[in-house]
Amino acid sequence: MKLMTVSALPKMIVIVFAGVLLSCVASGAAAQQSAGKKLQTLVDVPDKPVAADFSFFDIQGQTLSLSGYRGKVVVINFWATWCAPCRKEMPSLQRTWEQIRDKGGVVLAVNYWSDSKDDVMKFFENLSVDFPILLGDKEELTESWPVRGLPTTFVVDPEGRLVYQVEGDIEWDAPDIVGKILALNPGT
Repeated sequence: MKLMTVSALPKMIVIVFAGVLLSCVASGAAAQQSAGKKLQTLVDVPDKPVAADFSFFDIQGQTLSLSGYRGKVVVINFWATWCAPCRKEMPSLQRTWEQIRDKGGVVLAVNYWSDSKDDVMKFFENLSVDFPILLGDKEELTESWPVRGLPTTFVVDPEGRLVYQVEGDIEWDAPDIVGKILALNPGT
């Protein structure tokens, strides 16, 4: 039986510590991947309540109301300028918009945090999107929309009911997600 020398002890501690660290990193990555896959889906809204109407200015100064889109499927994304996951999902919302706009669908990006118009414009400076961007009012939205974190996105059917919701960022242009959105519009 060999005994470990005192000089070998620090080397052994480093090896054990490295093994534990690698194990933690690997299990953390697996958990994140698993959680990421879980987020790649639309969640049914129980009882499908009627969506609360709102009217806000868009970045061009035009007033847009949710009720003005009755008869269309509406993807409503609530976001803020300080929200990194919000920024991350904007390109996939644009790609989704490109797939649904000619088929009775619309994407609305509603600034939830009451950020200034200048801050909103800076947020979109390097993002190439052409769907409507609205300057929301946090106090008004908090009273009528169940937003618990950002981004939060709802899908509203042509009758104005909340059908799906997502908390967190996802790839909106995934084929199964776009398919579910389009399936809500019987005209497609």
